[in-house]
Amino acid sequence: MSVVLIVEDNARNLKLVRDLLVHAGYRTLEATTAEDGLALARAHRPDLVLMDVQLPGMDGLEALSRLRADAVTAALRVVAVTAFAMKDDRARFLAAGFDGYLEKPISVREFHGQVAAMLGEAAPA
Repeated sequence: MSVVLIVEDNARNLKLVRDLLVHAGYRTLEATTAEDGLALARAHRPDLVLMDVQLPGMDGLEALSRLRADAVTAALRVVAVTAFAMKDDRARFLAAGFDGYLEKPISVREFHGQVAAMLGEAAPA
């Protein structure tokens, strides 16, 4: 069973993502700040990190930079989950080192397939 760390400060978005992941059979870890997310990532080394870019305090870009700088977490797959949806945003986040990009609001219908693809799993039927 894959473990997905969700770093999201909005309670409704966190609940939606968690519920979709649990329903699809994933185990989740959750953090509402980048600092807590970094600690969970280091302690548990999840299979995937879904990182909100706009977080209170440290933002998702800085959190990604810290994950990449730490030998324990450098290789984790980290996906930007953001409402930034302008044409250049996807390229900017990928250039910053994120392994993928999901636009908010997430598509309930497509989410499981997107997560499976990011984990290198077969897409759901």
